[in-house]
Amino acid sequence: MGVACSLDQKGRPMQRLYRKRIVLGVGGGIAAYKGAELVRRLRDQGAEVRVVMTRGGAEFITPLTMQALSGHPVHMDLLDPAAEAAMGHIELAKWADLILIAPATADLIARLAQGIANDLLTTIVLATDATVAIAPAMNQAMWRDPSVQANTRLLEERDFRVFGPASGSQACGDVGLGRMLEANDLAQLAADCFQRLTLTGKHVLITAGPTQENIDPVRYITNHSSGKMGFALAEAAVEAGARVTLITGPVNLATPDRVTRVDVVSARDMLAACEAAIPCDLFIASAAVADYRPEVIAPHKLKKDPTNGEGLLLQMVRNPDILATIATRPDRPFSVGFAAETEHLLDYAARKLKDKNLDLIVANDVANPSIGFNSEENACSVIDRALHATLFAQTSKAKIARQLITFIADRMNQV
Repeated sequence: MGVACSLDQKGRPMQRLYRKRIVLGVGGGIAAYKGAELVRRLRDQGAEVRVVMTRGGAEFITPLTMQALSGHPVHMDLLDPAAEAAMGHIELAKWADLILIAPATADLIARLAQGIANDLLTTIVLATDATVAIAPAMNQAMWRDPSVQANTRLLEERDFRVFGPASGSQACGDVGLGRMLEANDLAQLAADCFQRLTLTGKHVLITAGPTQENIDPVRYITNHSSGKMGFALAEAAVEAGARVTLITGPVNLATPDRVTRVDVVSARDMLAACEAAIPCDLFIASAAVADYRPEVIAPHKLKKDPTNGEGLLLQMVRNPDILATIATRPDRPFSVGFAAETEHLLDYAARKLKDKNLDLIVANDVANPSIGFNSEENACSVIDRALHATLFAQTSKAKIARQLITFIADRMNQV
């Protein structure tokens, strides 16, 4: 009997690990040889893989093999100046969406349980907010030992995922529990870590990117929004089981898999597209919409006036408020706005929450260049109707998006 496989709108197998960032930790056990096949299976599902090896792991399979299969240098040393200049332990911890340790030896499990950070791999685990999974691999008698069992239970209580072990023949000749799961099984379990179906059956409408307001046929007014946050939210909402409509201004980004994309240019175009997409259950307005547009669009390119050396005056008019329009409809969806501010962040965001009749607002400090427009990372605070702020620490926009979708879905279910 074949394994059932979900397909996307074009009939292709859905890859839940597509563009996911996985740190594969390789411990010092004979099962380390399976790491080569595991890297291949993870990459087959679309994941980007960085390998971190312990010294013991490198005795069983060479770093060169893992580098060739992953396409990236293998990381081994905690205090390697060259590695720190490229992607050090803190950067790897922040980069990862999932840390999968396979094989996880009894020694590694014990050190993780006690919070010991005496090599690169254990240090990354302590420094990450990503999901951590272990695939135990050891002699069957070692696996049964009460101390190993206690350490494993302790990790499970701390939300570590434990994959296996399986039962079977072992390298030492024994038979029993302790054998590491096969690569295909581990890749499937890794994919399951991203299956958060908190929005199953919901229609989610998301706006992203900037809008452009024409001055004449060659000039326009816009802003620095890249659209990356909105696209990451769309991808996270699909992972959560939603049907997603993404309405985006002009951006240079690929459409996330299983997302219905609508391209627009101006604020009025975006409002019309949003209204056409309703009804929806959740509206997330992450687009940076222009507040004003020129009252008149010149039919031809404007020329410099040689008789006026003072400059050019444009008469501007207000654009429609997309967020307030949707959030005040009789059939309003659960409405989430974004506030991109350079000062008085929480005060301005709270005022916008109230004025636009929102359920939640995500406040971003775009004055900080490390999390501002066009950056790969973000940090934010989410304010609710009770004006309580929940902080989401700086990390990749993809991870922030998943955290936000989980948070928003939880709040929706409370309404």
